Amino acid sequence: MVNEVFEQTKTNMDKSIEALKRDFGTLRTGKVTTAIVDNIKVNYYGNPTPLNQVGSVIATDATTISITPWEKTLLGPIEKAIQEANIGVNPNNDGDFIKLFFPPMTVEQRQDIVKQAKSMTEHAKVSVRNVRKDGNDKIKKLEKDKEISEDDSKRAQEQIQKITDEHIAKIEEVLKAKEADILKV
Repeated sequence: MVNEVFEQTKTNMDKSIEALKRDFGTLRTGKVTTAIVDNIKVNYYGNPTPLNQVGSVIATDATTISITPWEKTLLGPIEKAIQEANIGVNPNNDGDFIKLFFPPMTVEQRQDIVKQAKSMTEHAKVSVRNVRKDGNDKIKKLEKDKEISEDDSKRAQEQIQKITDEHIAKIEEVLKAKEADILKV
């Protein structure tokens, strides 16, 4: 039973780290990636639809993203969705496709993005701590129901704390790597 709690705790903490990595994918670094537009939704016949499902999205070089819609009538809605998303660039519509030209980032922009990354990291840490609390609550319930002894409960809670510390350290490593990537010119 206790091992099941440990496994569930590890799994949920791993999910927090994966979510952080996905969030980091939306941040801009020196090189443009299509992940920047992943969260943009286009009004497609009244339904908010992810941008990559209404057209082809490719990074043509280090500073340009090209979007070719499946239907020409979507050029306007895509352009509007990009402007509303406020990703720091204005779309250039040439009648066939939309290009996003990202200027080189300034030092100030890079520092702002690092701040966003740190904020995302704090959210991930809070998520890991919430998982720790859930795990500890399950252990305490086992103790209360007399399924494990008080000593086993203390040992189990210490083990959950070790798992938590490992995951917090992983989160810090992910942040350091992303920070280096963002600040690299």
